[in-house]
Amino acid sequence: MSSANASLSGSESAELRPSLATAATLLFVSSLTIMAATVISPGLPAIEAHFAGTENAAFLTRLLITMPALAIAFIAPFAGKFTDRFGRLRVLSASVLLYGLAGTSGLIADTLYALLFGRALLGAAVAGIVTATTALIGDLFAGPSRDRFMGLQTAFTGIGGLLFMSFGGLLAGAGWRAPFAIYGLALLILPAVLLCLTEPRYERQDSGASGPARVPLLAVSVLLLAAVFNSICFYLIPTQMPFHLYALGVNSPGTVGITLGAFNLAVAAASLGYGRLRAMVGLPGGFAVGFGVMAVSFAIIAMSSSHAAVAVGLMVGGGGLGCIMPGLAASAMTLAPPAARGRVAGALTASIFLGQFLSPVVSQPLVSWIGYAGVFGLTSVFLGIAAVLAALLALSGRSMAAKAAQG
Repeated sequence: MSSANASLSGSESAELRPSLATAATLLFVSSLTIMAATVISPGLPAIEAHFAGTENAAFLTRLLITMPALAIAFIAPFAGKFTDRFGRLRVLSASVLLYGLAGTSGLIADTLYALLFGRALLGAAVAGIVTATTALIGDLFAGPSRDRFMGLQTAFTGIGGLLFMSFGGLLAGAGWRAPFAIYGLALLILPAVLLCLTEPRYERQDSGASGPARVPLLAVSVLLLAAVFNSICFYLIPTQMPFHLYALGVNSPGTVGITLGAFNLAVAAASLGYGRLRAMVGLPGGFAVGFGVMAVSFAIIAMSSSHAAVAVGLMVGGGGLGCIMPGLAASAMTLAPPAARGRVAGALTASIFLGQFLSPVVSQPLVSWIGYAGVFGLTSVFLGIAAVLAALLALSGRSMAAKAAQG
């Protein structure tokens, strides 16, 4: 791939054209991230029942979903530094290998604590995968093509979520250990990572006379806060929705898996249009649309008393998330200079998964207090507030741009 040897600078005027094999490998690697938590989600009630004799089994079972997120939150900043210092591909290859080994450890772990340890190692692997992949996409794509690929990446991840969640639900019907075997797919993807990906050269600006690569700290900080908030809200779905559906009388793990997988399909469909959405309303406007749609979806879920109505709410919510997730990554790579892309990607990854870990910590006490419907209703209010703030930011940005044009 000739473009792989291009020298990257802070400008994004030159648009690289990665090969089809490179793009496909990046998409397949990205699908591993959605597998990290959601594959075993439909089997959580069975895992809780199996380890019912363990103290705090209900809470520890839910931590199986978010333990990878806690590990990612701690490891991702270091993965970002390693990615900038030692290269994207070294970090990515090692992380994919660790992912396959740690993920399949659930096939033999015989205690909840052993399962949690394996999930922590899985999280460390995901930290490296997400950080290195995001930095590579930032290196290989620029401008509108980057927005389109970020949308395609989210769509591919959503489709993978549909397949993996549904397959995980079906496997959970045969036993709660069975879904852990799906993580072995990482070992099949590893050869493609080694053979199909090459790393562009870029000017290192993190040392020397030119000084450190400058990152707009205020803008990045706002982005990271938005990422934490979005994950807290979004992860109510894999951590609390299976139990909410069970409370509504949906007792089949396969049905739960398909229902949650349909949510990921909606994410995929919406994210395919992200490039057009950003062109129309800009980055803050995309967040306003996404948070607004999610607010509506959570309100629908809160008011629903049937499986069908909840499924409608989930599909709407998937549309909103499909506007937000590509925007987070696209914003990070737009703000970061080439030599700092790994660090900014690491910070974004840490923020996303910190929110995922905090989601059950925040929501579980509220579930005990106001119930599942109450939690989704309260979250809808906060999502609505976030949509209004993003809309005000978008309007402010347009106003400033108009004044600058007039001046």
